[in-house]
Amino acid sequence: MQCPFPKKFPSQLQKDDDFFMSMAYNEAIQAYEADEIPVGAVIVYQQQIIASAHNRVKTLNDPTAHAEMLAITQAAQFIGDWRLNETTLYVTKEPCPMCSGATIMARVGTVIYGFSDPKMGGLGGAFSLQDLPQTNHRPVIKQDVLKEPCYELVRHFFDTRRQRIEEINDL
Repeated sequence: MQCPFPKKFPSQLQKDDDFFMSMAYNEAIQAYEADEIPVGAVIVYQQQIIASAHNRVKTLNDPTAHAEMLAITQAAQFIGDWRLNETTLYVTKEPCPMCSGATIMARVGTVIYGFSDPKMGGLGGAFSLQDLPQTNHRPVIKQDVLKEPCYELVRHFFDTRRQRIEEINDL
């Protein structure tokens, strides 16, 4: 399915939160085009992207193939350690409980996401997994980086999907 939103091509001269979130957003567009829920993620270590992924649940027939999970696996392989303390995860939508748990278990240092998920977000939207009293790692959390384009991509995806279902039901 062709995505109606253009990819972002930020200047590599200024590698800031907007730059890295743009790279995650581009991953989300790839998910959209694969008819996957458009969530993308990149993991940064020492100002370099060491992992990038998008949702592949349908493609791989794997309920754990969320962008964050795939990126965490790539990052751990790159670093050669399961502890990702000095990394930053950029993800277009707030991680679900499974992905939030994985970020805590992998000890990701910072998680930056595009928009909150009030229904299933595990890092502040629906609840804050990192704030459980017995949690042994608490990543730094930052939200609302490129919030509007990240949100609009997901909103459009589900609006289009609902419209297709209505059209099928009208036949």
